[in-house]
Amino acid sequence: MADKTVDGGPWTGCAVMFLQSLCPGVNLLSLYKDREQGKFIVFKVIKLTLTDSAGGLGGYEILKVHDADPFLGVEVKFEDVAACQQFLESYSSGAVRQSLSQHACRLLALPQEFTVETQLKASTHILDLYLDKLELCLQHIHLSQPERLRDEEIDHLEQQLQTQALRPAPQSTPVPQEESPVPSNCFKFQNKVFEDRMLTATDVQSFSNGVGRQWKHVGRALGKGCRALKGPAIDNLAYEYEREGLYEQAYQLLSRFIQAEGRAAKLSRLVKALEDCKLTGLAENILDIQPRE
Repeated sequence: MADKTVDGGPWTGCAVMFLQSLCPGVNLLSLYKDREQGKFIVFKVIKLTLTDSAGGLGGYEILKVHDADPFLGVEVKFEDVAACQQFLESYSSGAVRQSLSQHACRLLALPQEFTVETQLKASTHILDLYLDKLELCLQHIHLSQPERLRDEEIDHLEQQLQTQALRPAPQSTPVPQEESPVPSNCFKFQNKVFEDRMLTATDVQSFSNGVGRQWKHVGRALGKGCRALKGPAIDNLAYEYEREGLYEQAYQLLSRFIQAEGRAAKLSRLVKALEDCKLTGLAENILDIQPRE
């Protein structure tokens, strides 16, 4: 990458995130290099983490994943300043590392104490040194323009992800008598049973950190069963807290839902709304309890 000034056109920029597992016996670089299945799973972990931390599927693309021994380097092109800002805020708060750890534990069947070391660079600038200066980080990323198109290997991995997402579930003859009923105080998510409970302050924070620009869509999904979020309520929230940014808008949305619904503001309702909006990665982050078998 080289520093360049972009004249006109949409906002773009480039950054490289370096990842290294701190879990004994787990080497992300070796997994990505040595096994075809390992390569795909590591890529899926990275993709889900970016989806969580940049506020959705748009506004960025992975250009290349490369060997930066002992790190695994992930070169990301940002095509939207809001997505880049959301990512930087998530990175600064530690949400990116948390998301990486959670997705890696689930997809690679790793122990819960799995941790990862990260470093973020734009050209020669190590952004970790001044994450408290958001505008400066955005400027460095904007000036750092990619010198390559997306790698063919990344094209192939993206196609694999799309194929997996579109693949129909295996058809089988249902056997109702063998399926255990879901207890009244539980709910199902991805064919696993979770204990239901009231939403907590931690849930609100995780949601606000990860939902990004999709908060309105989630609000409308919640609004199907909540009078306080019907009609112009969501647009009013957007206008009222526009200056405070996406985090505050999302925070106020979920806080209003909890205030209006009281004891009925359950975890299951938020997870269902996230599923409806195809934000399953964020739902997985919020579900930090162990599923009941």
